[in-house]
Order: sequence, then structure tokens, then C-alpha cells
Amino acid sequence: MHIHILGICGTFMGGIAALAKASGHRVTGSDRNVYPPMSTQLASLGIEVVEGFGPEQLDPAPDIVVVGNVMTRGQPVIEALLDRGIPYASGPEWLTHEVLRDRWVLAVAGTHGKTTTTSLLAWILEHAGLEPGFLIGGVPQNFGESARLGRPPFFVIEADEYDTAFFDKRAKFVHYRPRTAVLNNLEFDHADIYPDVASIERQFHHLVRTIPQAGRIVWNAADARLRETLAMGCWTPLEGFARTGADGAHWTASAGASDFSRFEVLQAGRPCGTVEWSLIGAHNVDNALAALAAAHHAGVPVAQAIGALGAFGGIARRMQLRGEVEGIRVYDDFAHHPTAIETTLDGLRRRAGTQRIIAVLEPRSNTMRMGVHRATLAPSLAGADEVWLYAPPDLGWDAAEVVRALGSRGRIAAEIDPLASDLAKSLRPGDNVLIMSNGGFGGLHGKLIAALQRRFARAQAGHAQQQAAGDERGTDR
Repeated sequence: MHIHILGICGTFMGGIAALAKASGHRVTGSDRNVYPPMSTQLASLGIEVVEGFGPEQLDPAPDIVVVGNVMTRGQPVIEALLDRGIPYASGPEWLTHEVLRDRWVLAVAGTHGKTTTTSLLAWILEHAGLEPGFLIGGVPQNFGESARLGRPPFFVIEADEYDTAFFDKRAKFVHYRPRTAVLNNLEFDHADIYPDVASIERQFHHLVRTIPQAGRIVWNAADARLRETLAMGCWTPLEGFARTGADGAHWTASAGASDFSRFEVLQAGRPCGTVEWSLIGAHNVDNALAALAAAHHAGVPVAQAIGALGAFGGIARRMQLRGEVEGIRVYDDFAHHPTAIETTLDGLRRRAGTQRIIAVLEPRSNTMRMGVHRATLAPSLAGADEVWLYAPPDLGWDAAEVVRALGSRGRIAAEIDPLASDLAKSLRPGDNVLIMSNGGFGGLHGKLIAALQRRFARAQAGHAQQQAAGDERGTDR
């Protein structure tokens, strides 16, 4: 079967492409703004990707078109699809019918931490020899891919609350019918889809309604909005987690290191073992507790799961060290919501100590570009010593007000290349540069590292010339 995927380079749709390819189908797709890691993954799979959304890509007609939620009415390929009567489905619909139908689905939902928790859960099951299938909105280092079919019965999926497609405005996660569901947290986001947080709570409750009595809901017992959501009605056993403890928290933790790279796990108050791992930050302790609880429901002993966490290698674009030049470390992170920005900075601060942290932020998500979070953006960046805010001309709101709120710590840039150049000139050994965006940020990471390499190469060359000139003068005397 020939499957053509519209919007193939998004992390979710790229995962769909990988699963379809592994199922033996011929897979092609199209998109705009292609960037790693998904572009790299698709190329390695031999999946042909065309640029843009012209109608000619439907000649000859594929057997089915899988439509990503980036697609809208009015786009030429969509109008041709409908006019010609070619069969089509949304990504979640195709996934449910073709992959999830006979699986024990473990779904991870929440405003923050979905990718990390899903990756941790998949790795725990893998470490236990269960070979789960998975679809993750990132690339875990332990797997090197964002999706795979795996071996039945288990399939782990990052369960997004964003809408499904232009013809299906329900949240993606209502399609998945999980037996084990993780609810990490619930905050207002996706302002382009939802008018308020109450509408997001209703979507989460739609998910709750699909989980069987024989299943399990693992939830953040410290989250008031999740508590409100479950109070709307719940027919499934609950198991709470909360790092610092809360009413209903069955899984808790006791910190053993200030940056949370080591902590003790407690189940119903009973110590179960100590996690020592490469991740940092209090938020990742919550993610770990959620993954441990979900894996326990799937039958993995707690001690075995704790051992798996110690071997977890991290995720691309989640506090990923992209390079180090003369003691200047450049990190890449997906944070794009004030809460995630604040917790990410807190984790890095706990590791960096008194070293400088330079935060570089691209307000790229639809919610950010609408200016919804601008009042809380400056406070969320308080943990940085210096902040560079990328504000292109089409941002849609005045980023200068955020920079003014940051005082002397704030900088603003309208173009990528000058940003990389100016930033490289200002950095000094020992600095930690945290680049945050939910997109490719115009290749800023690589441009900054290259600019730093050129700067120090010139400095070293100049020093060598001075040394040579000094030696020559000494000979003349």
C-alpha cells in the first residue's frame, strides 16, 4: 500500500511514517521547514519527502493520505484530495486502526514532560526485555529513533492534547484508548486551539472516560487542575505521584543531590531504591516517578525499573549538550512554555552553581507568537544571568516589554546570524548557553558553535604570531 503523509516532518507524523514503513508500506510525504532530528530520521529510512503542498504530489494517487494537523482547508493539496475523493485519515486515526488496536497502550499526557516521561517508560520496558513499540515526540538516545513497532503487547505513546486534523477537532489522545494512562500536569497552552484552561480540562476528561476499569491512571497528585479534572468523574483505579508528597501520592521521592541527579524512590512511604542518572532538575524526578508507576502497572518490578533509569541516555533536544568550545557549553532544549523554561533553568542552575547561564529563547510556538505568555515570560527567565530574546519582525507582539522587564540582563535580536555573532563575542570560558525553542531556531546552535570556534582560532593564531615575533626579537638581540 502507498501511504502519503502530509506534514510528515512533525515529530508525531514522522513517527507515523516510521511505523508505516516498518509495517511494509511504501511511504512518501511532504512538508515545509524541514529540520533535524526528524529530517535525519526520514532520510535514514529512505522515505521520499517533497517540499510544499502542491496538488501534483497526489499524481499518481496514493492508496491513502494521512493528514497532519498542520494542514488546513485552502491548501492546494487538501482541495485536490477532497475533490478527487482519495481516501484519507488523520494520523491518530490511522495509528489506532493499524497499530494500537490489539496492544496494551501506555499513554503519557500532560502540558509538560510528555516526551521525557514517554521515553523513560519505553526504556524501562525495553530494559526489562519487553521490546515495546513506541511513538515519542523526540529521539531518545537509548533508541536512536522516535518510533518503532516493537513486539506485542506493549505500545508506549506520547499523548498530545493538540487537535487531530482540520476535519477532527478532538484532542489526539482520545483516539488511543490506553489501558495505562499517565497524567503529568495540566496548564493553559495551545491558545490557538483552546480559549481557556477549562476547555483543556474537558479534553483531559474525555481521555479519562476512555480508560477501562481494569486499567490504571497514574496522575500528579500535586496538580490542582488534574484533581479538578478527575473530580468530573473517574471509573479507573488511580495511583498518584508527587515528588514532595501530596494527598493521594503513592509514589514520592527524597532528594539525594541538589541537582536531582540522585534521589531515593518511595512507594507508599517505603524506600525502594536510589536513582543515579544523567538527568537533572526537580521536574525530571516527577517524570521518573510517573514512568516507574506506569511500568509497575505493566508488571516491571520497581528495583528493575530503577536500574533502567540509571542507564537512560537522555533525549535529543532536552538539555542536550550540542558542543563545548574553550569551556563554553552550548545546550539545546525544547522548552517553550514559561513553566518549562523556569524548571529547565532551575535544573541547569543547580548543576552550574555560580557559573553564568545565558538563556537564548525563540518564542516560536503558536501560543508564544500570540503573546499569551508575555506577562509571565520575564519571571520565568529569572534564573538566567543574561537573556537573549529572538524577536523577528513578524512575531506579532512587542518583545521589548519583556526585555525591559529583564533590566540589564535582557537583550533582543531580530536576525539569527547577527545573534550568533554578537553572542559569540560576549561569551567567556565557563559560560553555559541554554538555547530554547520548539523548532530549529534557524540553525543557531551550529552557527554559534562555529562562531566560537572561529573566534578562539583567531585568538590562538594571534597569540602564536605574537610569540613568534617575540622569539625573533630575542634572536636579533
